[in-house]
Amino acid sequence: MKSVLFVCSQNRLRSPTAEQVFADWPGVETTSAGTNHDAEVPLTAELVASADLIFVMERAHRTRLQKRFRSSLKSARVICLNIPDDYDFMDDALVRLLRARVTPHLPNRG
Repeated sequence: MKSVLFVCSQNRLRSPTAEQVFADWPGVETTSAGTNHDAEVPLTAELVASADLIFVMERAHRTRLQKRFRSSLKSARVICLNIPDDYDFMDDALVRLLRARVTPHLPNRG
């Protein structure tokens, strides 16, 4: 089972949407967190260390992740999705974008 972590700033819109969209994907366990200290679920060293694959929404998230959690990253692959903070939770356009950009990096569906 691959552990997949989705990261945005506040963990209120983009990363929780991604977590929910891919929650039923075979062979993966999803979670999400935010880089800001006041995020719904703040990013921790434990979350980073347990992830096999980390999707960040913006380059700034990758930078923060690498600065704050370098020692926890280990062999996790970090992929930047380049998705701006322009969407509501479960916005149809966001879901389509996530499916297009995340799916190629996940294990095949069956």
